[in-house]
Amino acid sequence: MSLKGWICKTWEGELSLVAIPGAAPEKFLFSVRDSGAAEKLNAAMGKRVTLAYEQHKGLPSSCFGETEYFVTDVKEVQ
Repeated sequence: MSLKGWICKTWEGELSLVAIPGAAPEKFLFSVRDSGAAEKLNAAMGKRVTLAYEQHKGLPSSCFGETEYFVTDVKEVQ
């Protein structure tokens, strides 16, 4: 997770998806606009999580985020 942007600040992150042995690992790139969700993500760093997100294609600028996936909630998996 990192806070990016010169004028419009957004949290940007990547999640490593569980890979099948022998397959190339996959990464899920996402943006976070809600500071509460960003705090939850930072607290859960390195743990298994489930993300709730919305997909918004074609937003007019990077002020909204660098990706089209916006995380809205985070839950730790026990």
